[in-house]
Formats: sequence, structure tokens, C-alpha cells
Amino acid sequence: MKRLTVLSIALLASSAIATGVAAQMIGTQSGVDPALIDKSVKPGDNFDDYANGTWRKTAEIEPARSSTGVGVEVSKVAEARNATIIQDAAKAKAAPGTSQRLIADYYAAYNDTAAIEARGVAPLKALIAPYYALRDKAALAKLMGAQMRADTDPFNNNNYASTTNLFGLFVSQDLNQPKRNTPYLMQGGLGLADRDYYLSQSPQMAELREGYKAYLTQIFGLAGLSDPAARAARVFALEMKIAAAQTDIEASQDASKGDNPWTRADFARKAPGLDWTAYWAAAGIPAGQQDFIAWQPDAITKLSGLVASEPLADWQDWLTAHRITAVASVLPKAFDDARFAFYGKQLNGTPAQQTRDKRSIAAVNAALGDEVGRLYAARYFSAQSKAEIQTMVKNIVGAFDQRIQKLDWMTPGTKAEARRKLSVLYVGVGYPDHWRAFPKFAVDAKDPIGNLERADQAFYRYQIGKLGKAPDRTEWWMTPQTVNAVNLPLQNALNFPAAILQAPYFDAKYDAAANYGAIGAVIGHEISHSFDNLGADFDSTGKYRNWWTPADLARFEQAGSALAAQYDAYEALPGLKLKGKQELGENIADTAGLTAAYEAYRASYGGKEPPVIDGMTGDQRFFLAFAQSWRTKMRDKALRARIATDVHAPAMFRVLTVRNLDAWYPAYKVQPSEKLYLAPGARVHVW
Repeated sequence: MKRLTVLSIALLASSAIATGVAAQMIGTQSGVDPALIDKSVKPGDNFDDYANGTWRKTAEIEPARSSTGVGVEVSKVAEARNATIIQDAAKAKAAPGTSQRLIADYYAAYNDTAAIEARGVAPLKALIAPYYALRDKAALAKLMGAQMRADTDPFNNNNYASTTNLFGLFVSQDLNQPKRNTPYLMQGGLGLADRDYYLSQSPQMAELREGYKAYLTQIFGLAGLSDPAARAARVFALEMKIAAAQTDIEASQDASKGDNPWTRADFARKAPGLDWTAYWAAAGIPAGQQDFIAWQPDAITKLSGLVASEPLADWQDWLTAHRITAVASVLPKAFDDARFAFYGKQLNGTPAQQTRDKRSIAAVNAALGDEVGRLYAARYFSAQSKAEIQTMVKNIVGAFDQRIQKLDWMTPGTKAEARRKLSVLYVGVGYPDHWRAFPKFAVDAKDPIGNLERADQAFYRYQIGKLGKAPDRTEWWMTPQTVNAVNLPLQNALNFPAAILQAPYFDAKYDAAANYGAIGAVIGHEISHSFDNLGADFDSTGKYRNWWTPADLARFEQAGSALAAQYDAYEALPGLKLKGKQELGENIADTAGLTAAYEAYRASYGGKEPPVIDGMTGDQRFFLAFAQSWRTKMRDKALRARIATDVHAPAMFRVLTVRNLDAWYPAYKVQPSEKLYLAPGARVHVW
């Protein structure tokens, strides 16, 4: 397998600045689909409906999905490839301990529903027995510590309360001392995705709360525990208190509020109630690890207090409910169906569950993502795609750098640090240049629950194993078979997995306008995250510090406020508007990234005017490719859940980023009388 070196953008950016653009192959196909367009809609009234309206009228959301669109289409390609890898692994009958054998056995255990039914609830009984053997709060603290996982992430994946354990850990570069790794403690403890589900007074949220209580009652009954309704009521009441203790999603995104260095001794003093000595020891945190970051300090204090104030029996039922939910997919069908009926149907409006084989593939990827990823990258990521994406990255970084140079509102000192940060940006394309060394764990073809638990533990051991070591700026946080991309602000790095680098996002046969409008906008988006409302808080080393003059920061924040107000005005469903402040970082990255992609696309023609293809100018194809790359149709419940919990605007509103780009207006002859028109002074240019 060829090894892919993570690109040093220091070299690429300097080359792009010196020579203008890098040489690039330019295909001849338009890369956009005229059949998707609804020409009855004016582009200036609703560009998403214009670009995708005909498609949306006939697009069907599969019963087992909450949405459909480009992301689903590309994910299906990755799913089919993963299926082939797993099928080949099963046929290979490889030696124990090899990647292929681990993959084959994990899949076999998860997919063998007959064996899961035959085992019944016995594996679950063994799993929850220690909960009801607890005799005091010290034992509770020890058990909670043993169950802590590295399942939160305030920087790379926007997981601010994603753990169902009381606390979750994130291990990465220290905010204030970039040459060391540090554990970040973060809030958790909820069975629903966000505190808003518990505290909101909306009728929809009230209905979901009743559904959740019914679900809890059902799973306690299936587990054979006495008085399931009373247990469910206790768990829900406890989670209401946990929700009230948590920090909201907007505050959790603010690094200035998350930068709270605590020593090990501080936890007992600042967050009494939990036996922290027992907790840290059981969690496997090295005794020499004295420094932590308490990301949501008020929540940590309040949650620790709840351990002391709430009855042990309530915590025992809470532990049980969360563990049943976590392993429901590998319990008898009644548990699996109950979980889907609530989390799938009621919460997200998805009528049917994915077939077992597809879910088994997803389970293998969740547990053995790097093992599958090695095989995926070797088989499906071409040298041509690698070279093309490298060139696009170089050009977009160069365009972004040139924009920084030309900013008339930014002072020289701030501008110099912004350019320095860009010059040392690292970008991984396709797959890592070195694979993570996960601790080995046993995979048993007859033990799906044990496999799941051991996989979680292995990932956790890998993360805490980074403590005491220097950060690796080239570490990947996504697998090659993931259809996504990510900015890593602490590492000042980007990852573009192989699975997203394919049509319709990217194809070497496409004209540059389409490639830059689709995958180029994604690349620009991730680069721009280094300069969004979170990324702009970190300097070129990944250290959290203010490198802005007060005047520059005020101008930047003013632009952010204008963008937040723009998105606050969008109404997704009657009475349901977007949350501009919650989504601000992503919307800044969309706006700045699309701008950089546009300028790189224009520069890629070396001063020549792009050709007209299929009756469309280059600029028309660029903006249309961007819009079509976001084509999405969602179920209403899924849309509500997205707006409540996600920091991304729904896809149909991300398309409207075009209104902030001056070039979009002449491309589609947008007039002041049209709905999306913004006067030049009202267009938000963050960078």
C-alpha cells in the first residue's frame, strides 16, 4: 500500500503565492446536472429551489433514512465498498489477530441475530449486575470512573455533551501549553441529545419527553426488572436535574469559557460530591497527570453535587437504562426495536430501520475503523485523485492567503499572524501518513456485546495513552471511509478522507468550475474553520491566545453578528427558525470557504475566461455545482432535531451562502426586487 504524506501547506502556500496557481488538469464535462434544475424558480428568489427543485419534487427518502441527498448518495458508494471489504475478509479465513479476521469476526457476531435471540437477556444481566451490587457512593464513583470514555470533543466534532456517562473525556493538545497533551473533562449524562429536549416548553419537545419516558419503561420491563414505570420515572427525574445542570450549546462552543485549567486536587475542592480520587483511579488516568481542563466548570460542579444529593437507587437505574440503550442493537430484537421506535421513528421521523447487514457494516466501521480504512484506502483511493486534490488545496490556500494580504480593515500585526497560521497548516488527503496504534482487543464471533465493550475500551485506552506525550499534529480524527471532512484547530490541521473525494463532489473529468464549486467549497470551508469564531482564537502553534488587535477583533465580531442575524431570519418550518449564533462558526466557514474556492477557481484558468459548457458560463456552473452538492430532502422531525442540537445550518440554507458573494449576482442577473438580494453593503464578507 502506498503511503500518503500529509501535505505541508507551508510549502504549498508559498508556491501558490509566488507563481499565482499550480498547474492543474481541467476536465471538459460540466459537472452539474441540468435535470435537477427548476427553471420556474428565479435563482434570486430561492437558489436552492432553482438548483435542486425538480429533483426535490420527485426525490424519495428511503424508509430507513431520515433524509436523502448527495451525502446519502456518496455514503452508499462507501457502504458498498465497505461491504466488499468485509465480504472478502470473511472469505479469507485469515489467521486470528489479523485485520481481516478481526473484521470478519466482529461482523459475524453482530450480524448473527439468531444467536443473539438464543442468548436472550443473560448477557445483559451480567452487564448490569455490578450496578445493583453497589453499596455506597464511593463504589458508585469508582464504577462511573471505570465507565468513562473518550466520547466528547469540543473542537473537532462539536460534541459538547455527547456522552451518556456523567462525564466524558477529550485528550488533545493543551490549550495553553501546545507541546503537551491534556485531558479535557466535559459534561454528559443525558439519554436525549441535548438539554433543550428536557427544558424546552415547546409542544414538540414535551411530546418527545413523554415518548422517552415510555421508552424507558419499556426497556426496564424487557430487562425483567420490577416496577419498570417507577424506575423510568426516577431516571427521567434525575436526567431533568442533569439537564438543568448542563451548560448550553452556545456557551459550550466558546473557548474563553472552556479554558479552565484545574489540577487534580481542584476537583475535590471546586466540585465536591463525587469521590474524585476513586473516580480518576478507576478511569485509568495516570497518577502523575495533575493538570486538566474543565471545559464546562459550572456543569462539572453541579453534576458532581448530584452524585452526592441523589439516591443511590436512582443512579443504579440511570446506569442500567443507559447501558441497555448502548447495547440494544446486540440484544434480542425486542430491545433493538424499542430503541429504534423511539430514537429512530419518534425522534427523527424515520419509518424503518436499516437492514441488519448494513447496520453490521456500520458497527464494524465504528469498532475497527482504522482496520477497514487501511484496506479501503489501498483499494479505492487513486493517485490521480490524490494529485488533483493536492493541487486544489494548494490553490485554495493561496487564494485565502491573498485575501488576507488584501484586507483593508486588518492591521499588519494581526494580518502577519493570520498568514503565519495559514503557512504552517497541515492537510491530510485520503488517509493518514501513519496509522494510529490502537491497543489490541479480542474479537469473538460469538460475543457481540463483549466486542462492543472491548472496542470502546480500546479507543479510550488509546486516547489516555497520549497523556505524557507530545501532540501529533498529523493525527487523524476520521477514517478514510468517512464521507466528511474536518478542521482540527488545536493541531492547525485538516483531514479530507478518501470517501468524500469522489463524484459528485469531485471528478477529474469535471471542468474546474464544478470541482471548485463542490469539493473546492468543502476544502475552503475546512481551511476557513481555522479563522472562524472558534479557530480565530488559536495562533499558528495551536495555542489559545488573542492575537488580534481590539479594532480588528471588533470588526471580525461585527461581521459574525451580521451573519448570525442573517441566519436567524431563515424559517425552516412554520414557527421554527434557525439559530444563527449556534451555527455561526459553520456559517463563517461556508462564507469564507466559498469565497476562497471561487477565487481559486477563477485563478486556475490563468487569466483566461472559463468556457461556456452546456450553455452555462463558468460562474454559473461554479455556483450551481455548490448548490447541487448540498441538495437534501429531510423529514420534518429530523429537521427539528438538527436545528435543536447541531452547529451546522440545514443543507438547504447552506446553499444560500451565495447571497454573500458579489460574483453570484451578475452570474444569475439577480435583481433588487428578488427575495435573496442583498445590497452590497449588507453582504457579509468575514474574510
